[in-house]
Amino acid sequence: QLQLAESGGGMVQPGGSLVLSCATSGYLSEHYNIGWFRQAPGKEREGVAYISGSGESTKYADSVKGRFTVSKDNAQNTVYLRMNNLKPEDTAVYYCAGDMLEYELEPDYDYWGRGTQVTVSS
Repeated sequence: QLQLAESGGGMVQPGGSLVLSCATSGYLSEHYNIGWFRQAPGKEREGVAYISGSGESTKYADSVKGRFTVSKDNAQNTVYLRMNNLKPEDTAVYYCAGDMLEYELEPDYDYWGRGTQVTVSS
């Protein structure tokens, strides 16, 4: 099994930046493909970024392309989501999810973290 724990959320002004972390643990955790998702109140869960287990493949939702960057540090068993030029519409609970299959931005992952709140407001 894979365990995931997000951290780094908070409140930031529009135009600001945050870095979210997703710490993974469990057998072969460094080989899992990881997706970042977000869910705002009253809205469906949205996939925003993906990184393959090898780190060689990434994918982004159009809504965050050019502003968000996903990366991973296998030595730390951690996946990062750097978010720049944040907008009020980025406000949501952000989750990381893991699976051996390549679901990319589809929410079909087997393993999920509990989420971290990101609020963008002036």
